[in-house]
Order: sequence, then structure tokens, then C-alpha cells
Amino acid sequence: MTQAPAPLRAARRRHDREIISLAVPAFGALVAEPLFLMLDSAVVGHLGTPQLAGLAIAAALLSTAVSVFVFLAYATTAAVARRVGADDLPAAIRQGMDGIWLALLLGVAIVAVTFPLAPSLVDAFGASGTAGPYAVTYLRISSLGIPAMLVVLAATGVLRGLQNTRTPLYVAIAGFAANAALNVGLVYGIGLGIAGSAWGTVIAQYGMAAVYLVVVVRGARRHGASLRPDLAGIRASAQAGAPLLIRTLSLRAVLLIATAVAARLGDAEVAAHQIILSLWSLMAFALDAIAIAGQAIIGRYLGADDTEGARQVCRRMVQWGVAFGLVLGVLIVVARPLFVPLFTDDTMVQDTLLPALIVVAVSQPLAGVVFVLDGVLMGAGDGPYLAKAMLLTLAVFAPVAFLVPSLGGGLTALWWAMTLMMTVRMVTLWVRSRSGRWIVTGATR
Repeated sequence: MTQAPAPLRAARRRHDREIISLAVPAFGALVAEPLFLMLDSAVVGHLGTPQLAGLAIAAALLSTAVSVFVFLAYATTAAVARRVGADDLPAAIRQGMDGIWLALLLGVAIVAVTFPLAPSLVDAFGASGTAGPYAVTYLRISSLGIPAMLVVLAATGVLRGLQNTRTPLYVAIAGFAANAALNVGLVYGIGLGIAGSAWGTVIAQYGMAAVYLVVVVRGARRHGASLRPDLAGIRASAQAGAPLLIRTLSLRAVLLIATAVAARLGDAEVAAHQIILSLWSLMAFALDAIAIAGQAIIGRYLGADDTEGARQVCRRMVQWGVAFGLVLGVLIVVARPLFVPLFTDDTMVQDTLLPALIVVAVSQPLAGVVFVLDGVLMGAGDGPYLAKAMLLTLAVFAPVAFLVPSLGGGLTALWWAMTLMMTVRMVTLWVRSRSGRWIVTGATR
């Protein structure tokens, strides 16, 4: 087999080092929030079933709120990385501060809505009379930490844009350790119950936000960047994030529709669907780490007016996405006898789950391409196209998914519909990447 020319091999090695140095720490930081919720569940679960049920309802509401505003990290990463590529660090940090101010304003607004409406939100989820009060308590206290959560998202975007994913990893590890100690101490040591778990998480989140702010403020002072809120900059950050918000809401709608359809199929089907969705989300974290590396690297290349470098790293990351997807798919197939019994010993659920799991395994290389190209276009600041593409994907997926029960399809058919959804995403992203219209150079798009 003919070897690639030496300059091409050298470029690939350079891109590989960049991708690994950013993606590996990013993966560690990505799993922090799920670990927070898992820890809370483990601590609260020993208090009783009503407390755990209340936590589940409140956590679903909180995680939805945070995931919707993940654009604070994505849009900030792209904008900051462009200015880094243009060799204008003061402007990069100034852009990051605008994102942080926007996060703080949004966080305060969400608290103002969530705190008084907590009982109504919990009732809307159909909480029982025993679980409801615990859910309200946890939601109200935890909502006070939302400004810190959003600041962490925006500040994480700043550091990613500065090509630094190690600090977010260290902060995530420290935050998880602090959350564990606080939860155990406040729940059992002081006896605050579920309220102690909520307060422990809030304190840990504000601690994480404080560390991020110290890092960003030091960088601002070092490079002479202003820390004051700039209305024009905050408005620009909001405008850049709006299309990504539409994209994220459309994706959340896909997942909600899939769960609603699974619920119509029967108890075994929805239970199996939840297990698969949990595994699918875990694999998404791994693939999203490569996408985050793509956001930071592509933004930097475009900011430096290096279109060829942007094209090369895009191609290399697609190769990484396919390879990593293949590895994940094989792991699912090989390890399924080991991990499926960990989730359930119900043979009906297992029998329902296994064929659908094979579909998920087969689709992982496809998912790898989708996540990578999603990250590339985010890094290029191509949010409006991503919003339109995701709305088109939702329009294709929804009727197909809703037809599954009426046509007598089961969970496997539903996950083929999910694979169709990923295929539509891949086609729209691939067409855009091949067109080159995403390549807009300069410090701003």
C-alpha cells in the first residue's frame, strides 16, 4: 500500500496531537454534571423512595434547563477561538466576558421564574403526594445554583476557545469531590435530608464558578481586557447563541418524542428504551469530546485565515469520528452480556432491548461523523445553518416515529427511526461541509 507523503503524515500527527490534547480532558469535564446527579441519587436514595422520586423529578427539570443553555459554552468557544487564531487575546477574553455576563443574566432570570413556580412545575410532572414536597424542596434550593451552572458553561467555553480543556477537567474533579463531601455531611452529618443534598450541590457549583472566574479575571488583567459588562457584546453573544438554542431545543424534542413513542409501546419497551438512551448518552459524551476539540481548533484556524488547515483538520476529525464510532459499536456488541444484566434482570426487558441495541451499535460510526461535523460547524460559527438542519431533521423524524406504534413496530423499529434521524443529520452536515460555505475567515464571522 502506498504511504502518504511525508508532509501529509506530519500534518496528520500534528492534528492528532491537537485533537487528543483537547478531547481527552474535555471528556472528563463532560461527565461531571451526570456524576453530580448520580451522586445525589446515591446519597438521597438511602433516605427513602419518596425522596428519591422527588429528586428524580427535580433533576429532570434542572438538567433540561441546563442542557437548553449549553449554547453558552458552544457559541463562546467558537467566538473566543477565532480571536485566538487572529492573535488578539485581549479581544478573545473580552468576548468570553460578554458570554459570562450573558450567562449570569440568564441564570438570574431563570431563578426568578423557577423558585416561585416550583410547585406548579412539579405538579406538571405528575408527582405523587408523597414525592411532590421533596421535589419542590430540591428544585427550589437547587435553582439558586443555576446562575453558577450557566457561568460554568460560559467560562468553560472561554477556556476551550483558549485551547485549554485541562482546567475545566481539574475544576470538574474538584467540584465532584466537594459535592460528595458536602452531600454526605449535610444530609447525614447535620441531618438536613434532601435539602442538604441540594445545598451541597449548590455550594459546589458556586465554588466551581468562582474558580473559573478567578482564572478568567487573571487572564483579563494580564492582557488588559475590560471586565465590565458591555451591552453590545452581550447582545452579540445572545444573537450568536440563538440559532444554537433552536438546534438544541429541536434535538431535545427528538429525544422527548422517542420516549413518548416508547411509552406507547408498553412498559417493557419504555424500560428498555431508557436503558438504551442512557448508554446512547454515555457514548455521546465520548463523541462530543472530539466535537469540542473541533470547535476550538476550527475556530482558531479560521481566525488565523488558514483555510487549508481548517479543511485538513476537518477531514482528520471525521476519520477520528468514524474510527471511534466503530470502536464504540464493537464494544456494545461484545460487552452487552456483561452490562445488560446490571440494568435489569427482567427477561422481557432484556429480550426487547437486545435487538434495538444492535441497531445502536451499527449506527455508531454514523454518529461519529455527525458529532464531529456538528462541532466543526459550531467552531466555524455556522449556527444558523445548524438550526435549519436540525429543524429539518425533526420534521423528518417526528412523523416516522409516531407511525411506529400504528404500524405495529416495536422498540427496534423506533431505534431504526432514531438511526434515520442521525442519517438526515449526517447528510445535512456533510453537504454543508463539502460546500465549503462554512469557511469564513477572520476574527469575527
